[in-house]
Amino acid sequence: MHRQSLETKISRVEHGILHDTSDRVALEEPLEIRLDYLDGNARIQKSLSITMRTPGNDEELAAGFLFTEGLLRFPEDVTGIAGCGPASGAHQGKNVVKVRLSDQARIIWPKLERHFYATSSCGVCGKASLDALEVQGLKPIPRDGFQISMKEISELPARLRSQQAVFDQTGGLHAAAIFSEAGQLIALREDVGRHNAVDKLIGSQFLAGKTPLSKNMLFLSGRASFELVQKAVVAGIPLIAAVGAPSSLAVELAKRFDVTLLGFVRDSRFNIYNGSWRLTGGEI
Repeated sequence: MHRQSLETKISRVEHGILHDTSDRVALEEPLEIRLDYLDGNARIQKSLSITMRTPGNDEELAAGFLFTEGLLRFPEDVTGIAGCGPASGAHQGKNVVKVRLSDQARIIWPKLERHFYATSSCGVCGKASLDALEVQGLKPIPRDGFQISMKEISELPARLRSQQAVFDQTGGLHAAAIFSEAGQLIALREDVGRHNAVDKLIGSQFLAGKTPLSKNMLFLSGRASFELVQKAVVAGIPLIAAVGAPSSLAVELAKRFDVTLLGFVRDSRFNIYNGSWRLTGGEI
């Protein structure tokens, strides 16, 4: 397993007194995602994205990125994902990952060219145009088939927090988790980038053949942005709950695609921005 945090020497002020100590910080390093695919009679290798991420689960990150950006639809199109290039960085691992597609795979290229450079804080900063932001072919989430009690929602932050191992060391990672209708934790991923954490999470389910995630909900340790709601729609997730606030575009997208969107989920309270029909029980 890749190292995800690093010890560093610091100075700390406590009660007005300065002293030397050490602290652990979350690792942040670039990851280049390359695609190997058949174009006519020749195989092409194309660099698609450079993202700043916390090392670990890079194969899931690459798969999740391709899926949630709408380039791929089926896990069987992926025949292999592997790190390549020299070991580098503090984690002494690969900072390039290559996704090899089957000869039968058909890539759904965006209508407009996207420049897939993403910082750890913003996954859509590199899009070539605002018109290129929305993934093609999105469909509304069915209104039936998923419900969860308000009581279960109120207990999710504590369940998520208890599983954030690297956050305990650094305090510097975002978390994304999938829960069942019964509030059971299915999977969790952490990363310095909130969009990377979601891509790792959805990528793990995509590679396992478990998408669409119509019987699960997405829980976010931070805010809910447009991009994260869109990734959930691509994966067929009916409900998103976030510890932080949603953006205006996140709310707009949730309404367009019938996603239940909850914000400020903490301290036994939360706001419902859309989709109250998926919640049961009137008391928390």
